[in-house]
Amino acid sequence: MAGLGMVAVAAWGSCRRWGWTAFGFHRGLSALLARKPERAPRWLPACRQKTSISFLSRPDLPNLAYKRLKGKSPGIIFIPGYLSNMNGTKALAIEEFCKSLGHAYIRFDYSGVGNSDGDLQECTVGRWRKDVLSIIDDLAVGPQILVGSSLGGWLMLHAAIARPQKVVALIGIATAVDGVVTHFNQLPVEAKKEIEMKGVWSIPSKYSEEGVYHIQYSFIKEAEHHCLLHSPIPVNCPIRLLHGLKDDIVPWHTSMQVADRVVSKDVDVILRKHSDHRMKEKADIQLIVYTIDDLIDKLSTVVN
Repeated sequence: MAGLGMVAVAAWGSCRRWGWTAFGFHRGLSALLARKPERAPRWLPACRQKTSISFLSRPDLPNLAYKRLKGKSPGIIFIPGYLSNMNGTKALAIEEFCKSLGHAYIRFDYSGVGNSDGDLQECTVGRWRKDVLSIIDDLAVGPQILVGSSLGGWLMLHAAIARPQKVVALIGIATAVDGVVTHFNQLPVEAKKEIEMKGVWSIPSKYSEEGVYHIQYSFIKEAEHHCLLHSPIPVNCPIRLLHGLKDDIVPWHTSMQVADRVVSKDVDVILRKHSDHRMKEKADIQLIVYTIDDLIDKLSTVVN
């Protein structure tokens, strides 16, 4: 695979420009990772004071809820996974990291999800793609590093294709490019016909509060128009793809396919032996912020 770099996780050393105790980041991250699901992290109230929830108004489209930190370029935008909101472990940890470095940061909810307006039943991959582009066009200032988790990794590639002048680097976490379409196409013919007749596909999932995701058949068919792995992906910026070998939702091979399909020559795939789909454990978070820091340093070197 031309241009594909394999990076051993063990080779990642300390970041060059900051330490875990610098700027109180270690304390904030430790509190976040140690928190129970029903309890807010110790540092979150102060964080909320600086990043109060706001809404992006859009003519003829649902208003999007977002939180933003102003700061240096490049800015960071976190793009969440399917039905995930902007208050997840990764989104908050990245915010704490960006705050420690003084870099701009945006996290947001898709239309129909979290605090954003919209009807989830009407949402599609195409509509969520528009959400990402709205955040980039109307809120982000200057060059941006996109961090996409799962479905967000699929959408970050679309954003990089649509806004090549503004998107300067990508970090995919368990990138689910073409995921729902690929999964559906692997079903037996009889199962696919049954889903088409019912109009909904019920998928058991330990990540859903109900224990199952109900995906509209129309969502799957619309998603087919946004598949990328069937041809070269015209993205030229630096790309880092992080994936857990224990991911039982999106096979790690998907990240390898993405690395092979993108035209960029600056691509690294980093596989974690014991990580699952969520990649939200302490070591996973450390790898994510190390990767962001390394790209910021790389881009700063290029500019200078």
